[in-house]
Amino acid sequence: MPHTSSWRPRVLATSALHDDATALLAQTCELVLPADASADSLRQAAASADALIVRAKLPDDIFDHAPKLRACVRHGVGLDFIPVEAATRAGIPVANLPAANRQSVVEYVVAVAGLLARDLHRLALDFRTQGWASRTRHPGFELAGRTLGVVGCGGIGRAVATTMHAAFGMRVLGYDPHAAVPSGTITPVSLQQLFAEADVITLHAPSTPETRRMVDAALLAGVKPGAVLINAARGDLIDEAALLATLNDGRLRAAALDVFEPEPLPPGHPFLSHSGLFLTPHIAGGSDESGRRMSVESAEETLRILRGQKPLALVNPESWDRSMQRYHGTFLPA
Repeated sequence: MPHTSSWRPRVLATSALHDDATALLAQTCELVLPADASADSLRQAAASADALIVRAKLPDDIFDHAPKLRACVRHGVGLDFIPVEAATRAGIPVANLPAANRQSVVEYVVAVAGLLARDLHRLALDFRTQGWASRTRHPGFELAGRTLGVVGCGGIGRAVATTMHAAFGMRVLGYDPHAAVPSGTITPVSLQQLFAEADVITLHAPSTPETRRMVDAALLAGVKPGAVLINAARGDLIDEAALLATLNDGRLRAAALDVFEPEPLPPGHPFLSHSGLFLTPHIAGGSDESGRRMSVESAEETLRILRGQKPLALVNPESWDRSMQRYHGTFLPA
């Protein structure tokens, strides 16, 4: 592969990376950060960038302002931060990291499933103000032998299903809006049947036109009484008003939300004052280990593309030949 040994590409990260990733890139690249994550700052910084590592939502026209760009790598899994179709039109390869935060999300779901089933979030608060008598006011159920419903059966959804089945003997129902549900541990069902039968429902679908507000009033009207709901995928999968109504009328026991629409959750939002909700600020995939993995793997994928090598998870393969033709002869040494 031809290369230019003196070339030092400029890599723009929308926010800071783990120190190990910074050190890796520094060997051959110049790593830069924008002034902030605003659309104008991202456009300005992208103007001189050869590669882009994405940890914040990009403006839809970002690639119109990045004439040198030859690589766009998602620091994570979800692609809703990146206008992928625009990247493809511009001949810019886009890569993501399908497995980098999988274990962290799985462990988050297992943890909050147990918390919601035993009503521990409300019990802990009640105990601080009401004392020992609170122990009789928060009945809960065991996960063992119950039914788990997994909405979105990609890598994370399948890993959650396998873990919960192995740990608790849970029966697992699955629905995927975009692909066939794999056979084995998961029994494929309709979305309506999943909500009607599952004791624990966990969402792992991407944000697409087909999935936005998929958890709406009609679907929640048929939810199994006393079920709990977990969303560690994308906030816009759920109709907020419908969720609050279902919590208020008691059909849902509780819900855990790690993602919101918009983010950050604005002050005064009704979710913040609802006792039936356990809320976290988009940290399900954010353990110490996964944070390092995502940074290092996104740096490695960026370097692969800059060396003229296909990334491990190329999202838009139709862009590859065009990109290679455009930059033939100008690559980092392999």
